[in-house]
Amino acid sequence: MDQTQAVRDMRPAPLPSRVSLVEVGPRDGLQAEAEWIPTATKIDLVNGLIDAGLRHLEVTSFVSPRAVPQLRDAAEVLAGIDRSKGAVLTALVPNAKGAERAASAGIDAMVVFLSASESHNAKNVNRSVRESLDGVRDIVRIAADADIPVFGAIATAFGCPFEGNVPVGGVVDIARAYADLGITSISLGDTTGMATPPLVQERVRALRERVPEADIALHFHNTRGVGLVCAYAGLQEGVTRFESSVGGLGGCPFAPGATGNICTEDLVYMLDECGIESGVDLQRLIAVSRRAEAAIGRRLAGQVMKAGPRLELHDMNAVATACG
Repeated sequence: MDQTQAVRDMRPAPLPSRVSLVEVGPRDGLQAEAEWIPTATKIDLVNGLIDAGLRHLEVTSFVSPRAVPQLRDAAEVLAGIDRSKGAVLTALVPNAKGAERAASAGIDAMVVFLSASESHNAKNVNRSVRESLDGVRDIVRIAADADIPVFGAIATAFGCPFEGNVPVGGVVDIARAYADLGITSISLGDTTGMATPPLVQERVRALRERVPEADIALHFHNTRGVGLVCAYAGLQEGVTRFESSVGGLGGCPFAPGATGNICTEDLVYMLDECGIESGVDLQRLIAVSRRAEAAIGRRLAGQVMKAGPRLELHDMNAVATACG
């Protein structure tokens, strides 16, 4: 290989020209909120996100109200959303009972989930990984009978707060098990913000090699401040589906130290600045984030909602001038 060819091989691959965003704030973002958020407020949030251009939203979970009281109004929320713009509405389903409720409520797609670590799976759903996979088979059967697609999520795919490093082979094995059940839309979840760019590269490449039929999505939390860096690493690997949360809401209630997901408007800003199309209107999305912040009643983690886009101009007369 000559030197010129070696330099070419070191160049990063072109970034995708377009990506698909999955907004998970209405489910992953709100599930850990202790104060009850009215059903009408949740519906307004989802409708605002759809108006901003988001076309794939995880809007709730058909989980036991005892486990996650905030989402006990799942069917009511789904019934109140404006579906005229063709957005795909999904819901997390933990078991066969939840799948039956979701199907009855008219969900567009179900999301099944389990953890790559036994410890987190036990904390999250009180089952072993094998037991969870057995439950997924029941959900797939119920969804098939209702002609509803199923997406698969793998939590703690980049590390576990109880076990530490999670072997890439275990993540691949779960993805392989999903694919064998006909689930090819697979999300790698960074449940407690343990992902790093090298881990993203490793796991995406491993899935592409051993589960080539998988359509990979990446779901990062910003616990250690590198969520967007990890998203960029995913873009460099050619990933075109990313999950994020309006305002940076979120955090697994069954994992210590978990903080919010990467923020949707911050991600959209980065994509816009990279020339990558997402179909989302950033200014409309910022307005929705500010409404969400008001509804939650505290400052949210999103940065662009505070500062605005890079080229947003300000009136000089509204800013103090230095003295002396």
